Amino acid sequence: MRSSAPIGRQAMAFVLAGGRGSRLLELTDRRAKPAVYFGGKSRIVDFALSNALNSGIRRISVATQYKAHSLIGHLNRGWNFFRQGANESFDILPASQRVSENQWYMGTADAVFQNIDIIADRAPKYMVILAGDHIYKMDYELMLQQHVDSGAAATIGCLAVPREEASGFGVMHVDESGRIISFIEKPDAPPPMPGDPEKSLASMGIYVFETSFLFDQLDRDAADPSSTRDFGRDIIPFIVKHGKAMAHHFSQSCVRSSNETQAYWRDVGTVDAYWEANIDLTDIVPDLDLFDQEWPIWTDSAITPPAKFVHDEDGRRGMALSSLVSGGCIISGAKVKRSLLFTGVRANSYADVENAVIMPYVDIGRSARLKNVVIDRGVTIPEGLVVGDDPVADAERFRRTEKGICLITQSMIDRLGA
Repeated sequence: MRSSAPIGRQAMAFVLAGGRGSRLLELTDRRAKPAVYFGGKSRIVDFALSNALNSGIRRISVATQYKAHSLIGHLNRGWNFFRQGANESFDILPASQRVSENQWYMGTADAVFQNIDIIADRAPKYMVILAGDHIYKMDYELMLQQHVDSGAAATIGCLAVPREEASGFGVMHVDESGRIISFIEKPDAPPPMPGDPEKSLASMGIYVFETSFLFDQLDRDAADPSSTRDFGRDIIPFIVKHGKAMAHHFSQSCVRSSNETQAYWRDVGTVDAYWEANIDLTDIVPDLDLFDQEWPIWTDSAITPPAKFVHDEDGRRGMALSSLVSGGCIISGAKVKRSLLFTGVRANSYADVENAVIMPYVDIGRSARLKNVVIDRGVTIPEGLVVGDDPVADAERFRRTEKGICLITQSMIDRLGA
């Protein structure tokens, strides 16, 4: 049960949203991973931001770096409703060489360090440091409460992951009280969890500190010439060794509606994982409930007309089955099945679309047949194009993953006619 004075009102959320996410291949050629579209209306970064807002945190900063134009535009349109006079703030912090004329953000810790003066102006008592590139629903107020109650110098959000996947995370050992006794960033051989040799306890990239303590640690780290300026490699291991760092299990603060049977967290960092997480939303009862009004995912509410379905004759019937279809879409005599269509997609007559994740303003030509695809924003699919039938031909023309998902961009389409 929450106290009468939520700790979140004393906190600032600092979202690290500068990474490219190179495993998403061409999807991040023009945008950072946090700006990649997800779920029909949202961007990936909206989940961390919505968690902060829904948790009662009204001071938020977002650090950007790699190809930030798309992300900054989205943040300006969708997250401009904070009221500074009510002790609220929303700051977008591009890498701007604040410390040195030749120094961009050198690591996750440096992104915070370079903005200490801005954070100090907002005067939060606590800092919640967040990765901006994961899909989950979490009440940070509960993590803040644990941090205060335990007297920890740092509290790290964590979850159990299969050991074979843990090498991509910071991995920790904890004692019976939940205190972290060792922390290894992205180990080649991840250590197992006590009592469960098949899993490791992985960091979610979520950290809570008292602001004054964090500033001291960042100053100390900036003076260390051997540091990589990273939370997982430098800041957290130092605190584990010299102070008190506590683990906060995601299961303690994950947000679930009555339709969600288990804690949901996804790193959609590969094309296969991205496709699967989006397509899963078309299930009758998906693992992630985007219709939960008690924990909404806030985003840019683009002004669009309703989705439209036209033509009703044999072989030319506008229809969508087991699909999510966003505003501004026109299904004109096409069939869409188990697919997710973002804003403004048009599927023309006789087209057949299945198992597709289609980003905004794609135009699908007549008689095209598309299966198991991810289509980037603004692509024009030629009439009669067939994808998903011939693996060899698909791999020659498009980016085909090991699991058979084809990523299609406009430059790939343009090469077809070259």
